[in-house]
Amino acid sequence: MIVGERILEVSGNKTPKASIKGLSINISLEDVKSQEDNIEITYVYTANYQQDAGQLKIKGVLLAREEAKLAKEIVDTWKKSKKIPESYTSMVLSAVNYSGSANGTLVARVLGLTAPLIPPRIQLSKGAGTAVPAAPAAKK
Repeated sequence: MIVGERILEVSGNKTPKASIKGLSINISLEDVKSQEDNIEITYVYTANYQQDAGQLKIKGVLLAREEAKLAKEIVDTWKKSKKIPESYTSMVLSAVNYSGSANGTLVARVLGLTAPLIPPRIQLSKGAGTAVPAAPAAKK
């Protein structure tokens, strides 16, 4: 379970008079460490504004607390393949994306960039009358 976070570095730039044509978000994990049931996952969240209009970069550490067995699996998987277990990936990426979007919005405002938010694709389900997020489009 994610129990906290520390922001280590924040940087950003904007090209004067550049118009923003799009946004791409990249999340990379740099390191995973554990001490008993405490896990630290170092990440970098990068928002690149297309047409070289600007960039935001946030480096931080997610703090998690898990059972010793799961903590060991996470660290062992990281040491072998520089990946985390698939069952844990969604939670980590969601936490990093949430933090990057929230904190990145503050930095973007100062620089005069749009907030680094990518809205979910909405799809209506038949018969239910409610909107549900669509599955993300596959990258080519």
